Amino acid sequence: MKLLSDPLQYFKGVGPRKIKLFKKLGISSIEDILYCFPRRYEDRSNLVNISKVEVGKLYTIKGQVLAKGDRRSWKRRGFSIVEVVVSDDTGRIFAVWFNQPYLKQYFKVGQNIILYGKVELYKDRLQISSPEFEILDSKQDDSLSTGRVVPIYSITEGLTQRFMRQLIKNALDKYISKTVDPLPYNIRKKHNLLNLAQSLINIHFPLDESSNKEAYRRLSFEEFFMFQIPVILRKLRRYEKQGIAHNTNGFIFTQLIRSLPFQLTLAQEQVAESIIKDMSSRFPMQRLLQGEVGSGKTIVAILAAAIALDGGYQVAFMVPTEILAKQHFSNIKNQISRTKKDKAIKSVLLISDIKKKVKGEIYKKIKKGQIQLVIGTHALIQQDLVFKNLGLVIIDEQHKFGVTQRALLPKKGNNPDTLIMTATPIPRTLSMTIYGDLDVSVIDELPKGRLPIKTLSYNEERLNEVYEFVRSIVRQKKQAYFVCPVIEESIDQDLKAAKTLFDEFKNDIFKDFKIGIVHGQMDTAATDRVMQDFKNNNIDILVATSVVEVGIDVPNATCMVVLQAERFGLSQLHQLRGRIGRGRLESSFIVVSNPKNDEAKRRIKAIKELLDGFKIAEEDLRIRGPGEFFGKRQHGLTALRIANPLTQLRLLKNAREEAIALLRNDPDLSLRQNQQLLLKMKNTFPQFPDLDIVA
Repeated sequence: MKLLSDPLQYFKGVGPRKIKLFKKLGISSIEDILYCFPRRYEDRSNLVNISKVEVGKLYTIKGQVLAKGDRRSWKRRGFSIVEVVVSDDTGRIFAVWFNQPYLKQYFKVGQNIILYGKVELYKDRLQISSPEFEILDSKQDDSLSTGRVVPIYSITEGLTQRFMRQLIKNALDKYISKTVDPLPYNIRKKHNLLNLAQSLINIHFPLDESSNKEAYRRLSFEEFFMFQIPVILRKLRRYEKQGIAHNTNGFIFTQLIRSLPFQLTLAQEQVAESIIKDMSSRFPMQRLLQGEVGSGKTIVAILAAAIALDGGYQVAFMVPTEILAKQHFSNIKNQISRTKKDKAIKSVLLISDIKKKVKGEIYKKIKKGQIQLVIGTHALIQQDLVFKNLGLVIIDEQHKFGVTQRALLPKKGNNPDTLIMTATPIPRTLSMTIYGDLDVSVIDELPKGRLPIKTLSYNEERLNEVYEFVRSIVRQKKQAYFVCPVIEESIDQDLKAAKTLFDEFKNDIFKDFKIGIVHGQMDTAATDRVMQDFKNNNIDILVATSVVEVGIDVPNATCMVVLQAERFGLSQLHQLRGRIGRGRLESSFIVVSNPKNDEAKRRIKAIKELLDGFKIAEEDLRIRGPGEFFGKRQHGLTALRIANPLTQLRLLKNAREEAIALLRNDPDLSLRQNQQLLLKMKNTFPQFPDLDIVA
């Protein structure tokens, strides 16, 4: 019997070698391959002649290979160029690839080839640089690759577009009759949605634009709908739980409010009021607090902690890095000391490098309730750690933790209140999608006296001007960061770049100043020493990898230079910018880049022009799409393979409303008409119905 869950490796044409390649793409079953949607389409039903192309525009061109060759650049050592001349009956065009010498073996004179890319004029000849290409084999059937609208997939080296198309076509032919639609019929009828079988056929091999759009709408609705099920169930079940109704007028809380050496901003006051209301309720608080770096989220979290401590409950505060844990521990102890209760409130810093014997003693005291406030990293979610009466969980920089990790800490108490904080602004559309089970608060103003950060952009040819600017900053007894580029997500390469830059600065460019370095492969103690030296002004210029994205406050650091900024994501650049301007001094954020593609140019333009984190987040979502917005840790977002909440907000709302209505009537998905939906949920989210670690 043919089932969609059948392993792909037993399908004709897929052997052990290819299955390894498919696993890189997250594909292991027939269903996975059917849901591997095209990233775009090319209309090859009416290809443009080479003589008709215009410079600066994207084209799909079909022609024959006239000649091929490779050479080394005389300008740049070790830089290779592969070049192919392609012609049709009307003209010829050059295709050029840089630093990919292995491509030469793919091309043979006389081959028919498809090229896709932007046409440019180079030395009076037409050229496409680094085009996508597909070699047509006259011995094989080209009916899926020419003379029609052709799907283009995201593939890995070792797979070809032709193979992918044929494989998916064969899978559709053999398995499409086995598909069972998870969307209930009444929902499909109400929203005029295609059935699943039609949708899968039309998304891969559309007959026309209309059928493709209908398939896209249907499959997007399904993804939104499926994603909302666990989110809505969590919210509904939250009100079935008995939480802690805290007294919100206790001694620690009221003394803390009175003793603050500054006035809360209006946004902070509004968020604090929401938290007070939540914590006085008999239902567990589930609140997401968003705010820019430096907007004052931590003091609001301390106020929440004070409410729990007043009632004799324990508080767990989890952060992603040890250096941040130490900063929070110091700040919170200072704030609590203002209430004259610091001796009564026992607090502890729990991080991984604490000796085993000491950690064992800490665990015993926490279990007995002798320690009320625990601040730490992933160490807080270790199985051996048991709380006596956990009343509040605070998770800072939540996007740095996996979904499963975030769920473990609240489970250490009996329905404790939970406050999740993030300095990464989340667009409203994504917030509704991912955090629909949470109440959301935003701190959208900075403390009084903060000056806006100036953002400057330079290309790499003007790097000496940047160096001179930094010298002038340091001569004024201020400090600066230099952030090294991210190189193909390689820790080793990142480290090499940082060390090289450090040596150049120390021995030549900034040899008159004190230079430090910090990177992700340093041990915690060494990192802490360097950061503390930087904070104490014993280091003038700190060379760093993006490890400083989440770091301690250094008010005297008024300049940050990000090298090869085009390699960073937009939200990451904004996070880095938040590390400066922490005092009352004018600060400058400098991006040095040579963006090569449109996406990189859009990121650099956006970081120059936008300061508002939410506008930056919206633009980042437009550029990268929802699946990449938070990176690989956010399991749920990567489940959105086709839907886009930014461009399909109405569809998202419709799907959410239908999910709410269905779950109110059948929260366990036990009715007969919802059995296929239940099966699909278990296949999509293996942890379902354990809602705390789904999506």
